Amino acid sequence: MQSSTILPLVAVSIMIAFLPASTVQAGAMDPGEMLSASCAGCHGTDGHSPGAIPDISGKSADFIRISLQDFRSGERESTVMGRQAKGYSDEEIRLIAEYFGQQK
Repeated sequence: MQSSTILPLVAVSIMIAFLPASTVQAGAMDPGEMLSASCAGCHGTDGHSPGAIPDISGKSADFIRISLQDFRSGERESTVMGRQAKGYSDEEIRLIAEYFGQQK
């Protein structure tokens, strides 16, 4: 497994470790919401960017999914997103896209 694949998984594991046990045990956190937590540092909580980084809330799930796949493949140029997207499987990208697609 490449380090670009491991880093997002490590970040999610660390975030889960700091969640209240009741949240994890009860399954209260949606998998897409959990995966999207790594996006909040740049795109803001729930995809509402606090600055110059684009908002991703309110974008369609298809737009987000295609964008992430294009970043991952290198079809869409980036400085950061290509490295981030390489760490996610197609299923994880789908879950992230669906989560942000529901945010308004």
